[in-house]
Amino acid sequence: MAALSAASIIRRLLPVLLLGFALSAAAATEVEGVAFADEVEIGSQRLQLNGVGLRKRFFFKVYVVGLYLTSPAVTADGALTADGPKRVRIVTMREVAAEKFADALMGGVRANQTPEAYSRIEARVLDLRSRILAKGSAAEGTEIVLDLLPEVGTVMQVAGARLGDPIPGADFQRALLSVWLGHEPVDRALKDALVPTRR
Repeated sequence: MAALSAASIIRRLLPVLLLGFALSAAAATEVEGVAFADEVEIGSQRLQLNGVGLRKRFFFKVYVVGLYLTSPAVTADGALTADGPKRVRIVTMREVAAEKFADALMGGVRANQTPEAYSRIEARVLDLRSRILAKGSAAEGTEIVLDLLPEVGTVMQVAGARLGDPIPGADFQRALLSVWLGHEPVDRALKDALVPTRR
């Protein structure tokens, strides 16, 4: 049998190579049927999926959430204080009333702050609450994205629509992230899922 030419070999291998690239690009972690890309880009920076988990209340599935960081965090405190941008991506598993979601965020922030620290960010927390209330209830499958950007502020998107201007302050960003990663997290099993490394 005649030896295959280089061009012939390339033609035969090309579909396999393309499939490999496609699978690599589509790499994702799935929780409750929701796919979370293993990497995302914010501006020029690439973030890695640190962990993903399910928020449950009693027997009800409320939402799945993924945490993205520029490099893996080995502890919750490490994630809270890590440099660089962070992303929290939430996908609702049932219809979520705006008031309940906003109040849960407020309660989680307050539970993880001293009274003095909370007083410094309260106006910004109330600002975020008012934006969520104005948006209204989130239907099942709604995507909520919180981008915590050091040089810009906190940017919130609901179903692809940005909710107002960035909310400033690294203190506000840490407080918001403490809802899931603080000493009084909204769900301890979820905290462990978001930072699944050895604790």
